[in-house]
Amino acid sequence: MERVDITGEENHDAIALAIKGIRDGYIICAPAEHGYIYLVDAFSEFAVRAMHVLRGDRNGTSAQVMIASSDTLPGIARDLSEDVMALTHQFWPGLLSLNLRPNRGLSWDLGDGNQLDRFSVRSPNSVFLQSVLAGTGPLAVASAARAGEPPIRSLNSLQVREFDVAAIFDGGELPEGPLTTIIEADLAAMTIIRESAISREQLAALVPALSPDKP
Repeated sequence: MERVDITGEENHDAIALAIKGIRDGYIICAPAEHGYIYLVDAFSEFAVRAMHVLRGDRNGTSAQVMIASSDTLPGIARDLSEDVMALTHQFWPGLLSLNLRPNRGLSWDLGDGNQLDRFSVRSPNSVFLQSVLAGTGPLAVASAARAGEPPIRSLNSLQVREFDVAAIFDGGELPEGPLTTIIEADLAAMTIIRESAISREQLAALVPALSPDKP
């Protein structure tokens, strides 16, 4: 297990190492905006399962998906409305998570056995993660904290064994911050599941159906 400092400006070798680890089917650990996360190839069922085991997730838990931009969405999600795409263009990369319907026939299992017919996806506001995603495509991700525990903002709190992950990318102590705002959407409806980093008012300014005056 390698531990690599990515607090500097030049991280080309670290990005290449992260991409290689993911392509080889391993778990890596890296900083997102407000917490360290595990990342694996979304299309590697073995790697996704290993990530869930490492976290102690309950059976049926589905990992989130991260992508570089909304350009990837049509390849992995169906029933994409104009409003959904407008939200991604405004708030991605950033703290907006979308619960969408996956394209039928995708060769992935995010942990739910493909039973939920929903998956959560977002584009992170991180130069390092964006560079990794550009080289890997969609990644399945989860907090590096144990299931049910708060986000890990310092690697001093990370509890992994030598063989649990291929590499740890150290971004220093991360700032506290809000959770993502979560919207569930398809062609029939759009619902705010959790209001946090992005307010309902901000969303409604772009999508009037999400106005505070609406139920």
